[in-house]
Amino acid sequence: QEVKIFRALILGELERGQSQFQALCFVTRLHRNEIIPSESMAKLRQKNPRTVRQAEEVRGLEHLSMDVAVNFSKGAQLSSHIHNVCAEAKEAIYTREDDVKFWLEKGVDGSMFEVLPQTSDLPDLQRCKLCTDRWKPCICSYSLSIEWYPCMLKYCKSRDAGGKVSSYKCGIRSCQKGYTFDYYVPQKQLCLWDEET
Repeated sequence: QEVKIFRALILGELERGQSQFQALCFVTRLHRNEIIPSESMAKLRQKNPRTVRQAEEVRGLEHLSMDVAVNFSKGAQLSSHIHNVCAEAKEAIYTREDDVKFWLEKGVDGSMFEVLPQTSDLPDLQRCKLCTDRWKPCICSYSLSIEWYPCMLKYCKSRDAGGKVSSYKCGIRSCQKGYTFDYYVPQKQLCLWDEET
């Protein structure tokens, strides 16, 4: 279904009444050519697999408004991986209305999606970092960075005996990318890290 899943596990602050950890899942549309096909990955062997790699290209920060909740028990229709990857985040799986429209056109059951309250619905809805009451709803912000992922294939050129030039796959180009997700929480207590940023 062209689905990309991000899972975040945030350690809780027990002295502030939080549980041991909080899990979040962000589900977005995976665009073609965003990542290398797995068949190509399998064919390309990595030299020195234990080496800590640096990304060759830093891609810009993407800011996403996650305005729809995904029902965990129905999420398998969207991706079979949601069941495993988001098991700890059953009540905190988010996506975007734009992506939902795309999936609905592909025949996904719309009953798994629930539009979350927006600033237009609740005029006094603030960003969590500006909200002083821990029990009030607010818009939470969570940032993460993927330090290294295979984003493109590299092509090398070779010349045959007749001097004809041809290109062939000869490696993987790596990228780094940052994301910031904004989403509704029913109480600021679920977004205490936003105070520190």
